[in-house]
Amino acid sequence: MASGTANNQLSQFRLAVTSLTLANKSGKTVTVFSTPESAEFTHLNSTMEPLYATEIPQDVYTSATVTLEPSGYPECVGFDPAENDLLINGSIGSYAYPLTPVVNLPAPIAVAGAGMGLALNLQVSESISSFNCTSVAGSASITPTFNLTPITIVAQPTNSSNGIATGLRGLIDTVTANGTNFSVTAADGPSWQVNTGAGTEFQGISGASQIAAGLPVDMDVAIQQDGALLATRVAVYDTNTANLSVISGPLLEVSPSVTALLTIFDQNQGPLFSGLPEGPYNFNFSNAAFQTSDQLANLQTLPFTPSFTASNMVPGQAVLLTTHATAFSAYIPATTVTLVPQTVNGTVAAISASGGFTTYSVTLAAYDLFPDLALQPGPPSLLKNPNTVVVYVDSNTQLLNSDPVAVGSLLRFNGLVFNDNGTLRMDCAQISDGVTE
Repeated sequence: MASGTANNQLSQFRLAVTSLTLANKSGKTVTVFSTPESAEFTHLNSTMEPLYATEIPQDVYTSATVTLEPSGYPECVGFDPAENDLLINGSIGSYAYPLTPVVNLPAPIAVAGAGMGLALNLQVSESISSFNCTSVAGSASITPTFNLTPITIVAQPTNSSNGIATGLRGLIDTVTANGTNFSVTAADGPSWQVNTGAGTEFQGISGASQIAAGLPVDMDVAIQQDGALLATRVAVYDTNTANLSVISGPLLEVSPSVTALLTIFDQNQGPLFSGLPEGPYNFNFSNAAFQTSDQLANLQTLPFTPSFTASNMVPGQAVLLTTHATAFSAYIPATTVTLVPQTVNGTVAAISASGGFTTYSVTLAAYDLFPDLALQPGPPSLLKNPNTVVVYVDSNTQLLNSDPVAVGSLLRFNGLVFNDNGTLRMDCAQISDGVTE
């Protein structure tokens, strides 16, 4: 599985891993895979996605080697005070050649039993030297650095540490006659063969019989011990496959007066974007349907009204857009705009309780998109304090942090971020250890 550990300095870090090899203490090697497997690692911050399933000998492995090819350069977004403008910087640095990725094994990996997982986790901060996002001529040195760790796949997985992969997005390629098995090509490269079952929850469609080639899906899967993927949730936000293109990433600018928004993508698919530069792109949302991902099932129990509309969306929120435009234009007409989960890295400033939830007031770094993009000129910011997110945690939240949460804890929070009358509030799905800011 591919995963990432990052603060919020980068907006995109795409790599094509061409091989992964393990070695035991005597130096005997085994190849896990040798076909290119591409992934975009920033959207996998604190989550994961399957890359490859294979069989390898049971043994204790003490080292690993990765070969890869860069897919462009890491990208960041920042407000440049000197230019009083937004800067999208895809030239913050260059790869150190010869390209020798680092793979750390925190402990020897014992491959045993019927099935298990390996998490190839990109340590983003360790992979790139210090940089200034608003400096056009970047001088950072990039050496991709990974941690490789085992994952025990349990019979009833609950989170990314034991076999659940959430928010997998792509387009359906093929479907069996009854819709219970289908293949998906992800926007960032991997291909998945997915099964549905009696426990699969369908959102936007009534059931497996409505699964069809060309549909865009946002799904959660439980990885089985034999490597199979069982869908626990399949969401379809746009059921029209004609001329369908899909893009996901953070909002950068919102201009209600001209019903337009600017977004940069970490993933995109479809005919409209084929051959086009990486963006950003302007979208017209005057006729778009706004909606919220149902990945979190507790929205109705929150002690505030979780609303995502054209009038309260703000720069920094993660969205998935669909369009059926047949030609590129200055303002691409958006068909749907869906709020999706994202990960923020920050420091707990206060702890309280509200309506059955524990709440954490989390302070963000200045370079985080919410505070940084709030500096943009133009209409007044819709946020009263863009440096703070109030995080709501209940019994559904997966707690993967090493130590109890306390004031001063540096943590990563994954969930849906809403603008509630000027206050950022997150319905939190998972808490993980934080990354140095």
